[in-house]
Amino acid sequence: MLQFALWRIAGLWWTLFAASLVIFIVIEVLPGDPAQVMLGMSGDAQSLGALREQLGLNAPVAQRYLTWATGMLHGDFGVSYTYSVPVADLLRERLTVSLPLAAIALALATVLGLPLGVLAARFRGRLSEAGLMAGLQVGVALPNFWLALLLIYVFSISLRWLPAGGFAGWEKGLWAGLSSLLLPAVALALPQAAILARIMRSALLDVMHEDYIRTARAKGLSRQATLWRHGVRNAMIPVLTVLGLQFSFLIAGAVIIESVFYLPGLGRLVFQAISQRDLITVKSTVMLLVTATVLVAFFVDLAYAAIDPRLRKAPR
Repeated sequence: MLQFALWRIAGLWWTLFAASLVIFIVIEVLPGDPAQVMLGMSGDAQSLGALREQLGLNAPVAQRYLTWATGMLHGDFGVSYTYSVPVADLLRERLTVSLPLAAIALALATVLGLPLGVLAARFRGRLSEAGLMAGLQVGVALPNFWLALLLIYVFSISLRWLPAGGFAGWEKGLWAGLSSLLLPAVALALPQAAILARIMRSALLDVMHEDYIRTARAKGLSRQATLWRHGVRNAMIPVLTVLGLQFSFLIAGAVIIESVFYLPGLGRLVFQAISQRDLITVKSTVMLLVTATVLVAFFVDLAYAAIDPRLRKAPR
């Protein structure tokens, strides 16, 4: 297990290094002047020169990359040109919204999706399974922004149970923060739960045709016991892959939901930085999102090894 983990850690660092190079090259090295992009067509030569000096664009390319990369290792992501504050402060502030939102949405999707997938596999070929699969198909097809608007109409406008938008802030209490994130989390979680349930059903049906399942049944183990003791655990590997991808999507890809509910999250920060041509913020935020995605993939690999001991024997 230790050898497996060390191999994956080495791969993690190489992936982050390659990602940082790609991000740096795309934003600062490819044809085009980042300072000109940030100032737009109205920038004069004096302002352009001052901004290039502020961004360090007059330094050699290798030095600029090393300064940016080593700065990130020490928590220095640069200073936002638009907000005139350290990018690290912006990221820290937005993560207090995006991380709880993603965690709540993923928890809801898991709690709903996995049992529904097991039930769909358990009652395969019955009328109840057909109805359940039809409902899951609807859940996959529903756009989450439309679902968000429906939730606002029902729970905010009609019932007045939860706020329709904005973020109250954690300093006003745990419930104030959670109530601001609950509807967005549900809007994100329901389509993801439907996807997760379909993946769980397919993986479980594949596993239930394996030889060891037939052996367990031949030894007298009931169908339900075989399903839960052997089937679900072995079906979790593709499900864990989907869970990892979902968490990365929920952190970085919730920009539409954050816009509908007017949440100051990380996805919305990227959108605002792109529209305001704040390339420093874009570069550092994208690198943070890549790091989060790679870390999630790393922990998913460790979960693979915990579920399937065969993966610990040799690096793959």
